[in-house]
Amino acid sequence: MPRLLFHPSVFLAALLTLVPFFSAAFWPRSLQLAQQLPLSLRMLAPALLGFPYALVSVSNGLFRWTWLALYTLLPVLISLLLYRASLADPEQRGEWRDFLILGVLGLAVDLRWFEPAWGPGLAIFNKVLLLDAGIYGFLAIRQLRQVGFDLRLRLRDFRIGLLWLAAYAPIAVALGLLLGFLHFHPHMPSAWHVLLGWIFTFLFVAVPEELFFRGWMQNLLERRVGPVRALLITATLFGLSHFNKRAVHFNWRYVLLALLAGIFYGRAWLQDRRVGASAITHASVDTIWSAWLR
Repeated sequence: MPRLLFHPSVFLAALLTLVPFFSAAFWPRSLQLAQQLPLSLRMLAPALLGFPYALVSVSNGLFRWTWLALYTLLPVLISLLLYRASLADPEQRGEWRDFLILGVLGLAVDLRWFEPAWGPGLAIFNKVLLLDAGIYGFLAIRQLRQVGFDLRLRLRDFRIGLLWLAAYAPIAVALGLLLGFLHFHPHMPSAWHVLLGWIFTFLFVAVPEELFFRGWMQNLLERRVGPVRALLITATLFGLSHFNKRAVHFNWRYVLLALLAGIFYGRAWLQDRRVGASAITHASVDTIWSAWLR
C-alpha cells in the first residue's frame, strides 16, 4: 500500500506530535499546567502520545497493536520512573533511572529500533514522539533544573552560538578536508535554500539533540563528575552516536568530527545554560556542511 504522506490524518498527527514540543519550547509555563494535575492523571497523560501513531498507521495500513502499546505505555513508564527518581534524588544529582531513560531514548533513536512501525517517509514521527516523552518526563515530572529549554531566542543566544561556531569551524574544515570527509560543492545553493535549511535543521535536528545531550545528559552528569568530565563524556557519546551515519561500517571520521563538535556545542550550552545557544551553533555547523561541504 503506498504511503499517504499528505493524508489529513497525517497532518493531524503531526500537529498533535508538535504541540508538546513547541508548547514546552515557546511557552515553558505550559509545563506547570501538567504539574497541577492530580498525580494519577499526571502519570497517565503521556499515554496520549499513542494517538498520533494510531492516526498515521491506520490511514497507511500499518497499524499493529504492539506498536500502539509501545507508544502508549513507554511514555507512561518514563514518567513513572522519573517520578520515582524525583523522590529518591530530590537534589537532582543524577539517579540510575535518569540515565536508564537517557540510554533507552538515545539508543532507540540512534539505532532506529522503532522506525519499522512507520515505514519510509514517516519515521520522523518516531523521533518527535520520543522527544515529547522525554520532555514531559524530565521537565514536567522530574522538573529537572538548569536545562535551558527555552526557544524564545535572545540576541545573546546568537552571539554565543556564532562565537562557538567561529571557534569550531576552522578546526572542522581543516580536519575534515585533510581526512577526506569534507568536499567543497561545485554548485552553491541559494540564500533562501540555506535559510530554510537552517530553520528546519535548528528545530528538528539541533534542538532535539542539544536538549538530549546538553540539557539532560551533560546537565545530569556534571552533578556527578563535574563540568569538565561531563563535557568530555557527553561529547564522546555525541560523537559515538554518529558511528552509523553515512557509512555501512563504523564511520570513525564522522565520530571524530562529531566528538570535537560536541565539545564546542557543550561550551555554548554551558555559557548561559541555554539549549537555544548551542542549537544555533549546531544548526549552523550542519547547514554549512550540507550547503557547501558535504
